[in-house]
Amino acid sequence: MEFISTRGKSPKVGFEQALLEGLAPDGGLYVPTIWPLVDQKTQDWMAEASFAEVAALIISKFSGDAFDYNALLPLAEKAYGSFSHPQTTPVSRFGEQGAQDWLLELYHGPTLAFKDVAMQFLGQLFASVLKRQNKRVTIIGATSGDTGAAAIEAFRGLEQVDVFILHPHGRVSDVQRRIMTSVNEPNIFNIAVDGTFDDCQRIVKELFADRPLTEQLSLGGVNSINWVRLAVQIVYYFTTAAALKEQTSKLSFVAPTGNFGDIFAGYAAKKMGAPIDRLCIAVNDNDILYRAITTGRYQPLGVKQTTSPSMDIQVASNFERLIFEASGRDASVAQHFVDAVGTPEGATIPAGVLDAIAQDFIAEKATEAEVAEIILDFSKGENRLIDPHTAVGIAAMRKARAAETLTSAVVTLSTAHAAKFPDSVEAAAGARPSLPSQFSDLNDRPETCMSAPADRQAIKDILMTHAKAAGN
Repeated sequence: MEFISTRGKSPKVGFEQALLEGLAPDGGLYVPTIWPLVDQKTQDWMAEASFAEVAALIISKFSGDAFDYNALLPLAEKAYGSFSHPQTTPVSRFGEQGAQDWLLELYHGPTLAFKDVAMQFLGQLFASVLKRQNKRVTIIGATSGDTGAAAIEAFRGLEQVDVFILHPHGRVSDVQRRIMTSVNEPNIFNIAVDGTFDDCQRIVKELFADRPLTEQLSLGGVNSINWVRLAVQIVYYFTTAAALKEQTSKLSFVAPTGNFGDIFAGYAAKKMGAPIDRLCIAVNDNDILYRAITTGRYQPLGVKQTTSPSMDIQVASNFERLIFEASGRDASVAQHFVDAVGTPEGATIPAGVLDAIAQDFIAEKATEAEVAEIILDFSKGENRLIDPHTAVGIAAMRKARAAETLTSAVVTLSTAHAAKFPDSVEAAAGARPSLPSQFSDLNDRPETCMSAPADRQAIKDILMTHAKAAGN
């Protein structure tokens, strides 16, 4: 299996290079040269297999000679051994009796968010490849709250990896921040950037575009720009479909999303043969993806701060992958789209590309008032607390149900534990969610974090000062 760039100006690479680099040299995102199919017999096997077994199988479809299934399985078992639920990503039914609605619980990992599912496996893969190659890498990532914590947990203490995580100062919840900044390991560096997540993400991309820096520090990425991370997220679409095959033959999925990674993984799963009907993009007041899907105009506006901060994004990196696929893998269309996004007018999605997108996707948005209403309603009707991101997903699902754009059984992705956003949940539901016992002393743990302006050179200076690959 080889991987190509969405912008068409970089050579094909193998699995290990796609894993370690994250971003292609031409600034594009890696995608597999072909979509490997998973046959029905294998999907039937998934209903009885463990999550780790399915994860090893799915990644083996992309890893080629780098890892076979037998080499991947122990890595997957180690990755998911830290999850608090034996099924790793269980599904639970909600709504009135007989309702065809489920929650996919993705928050049972060590940092209580869906990012753990991919990042724990990614950490094992990185460690294995770096040991094999006797190589050191410098990982740099941007986070809107959860990716950073998951990356830090996955890579903490690894001798051959330094991790630099940028988060927007004051724009993540206190719990999200503390889970990141209370990790006391010499290879972990948290940076609070005076700006938005989009600023953090822009800086990361600019640093990857600095080829001398990339080569000197062996920069690697773990944001959802990294194809292998998305590949791991494909797994829970397959396991969910297998778990519910007795209840329904085809599922639709609703994913609260900001950077378009989680929902693109569903698209990839459908390409690989998963029985997926519709994919619903659920967004908050930062509604660029809703506007893009419904009007064909992709125009970034100012980022609004909401109670679902992991979705407070205006430039969704992974949307480039969808433009590439929906255009028939035309790299010139993807490049033109990316160039136009950087202009004040934004980009117009070509009509044929928009029609192709509409074959698989719909979009809905939720206001802050609607999010609070859903949290309260769920608290009363289901006797359980959900986080604001999950509430965005449920609001979108209900709107799509009402509009009859979703008519099959629906799984809504529950992307974070309610306790990661205690203030927002308590304000809406009148009850404060409790952190799991392993975080009972979180507020007492000392924090370590640097501050920086939203400036590429400032972050580059931090990397050169602290990264061991720079000779420190």
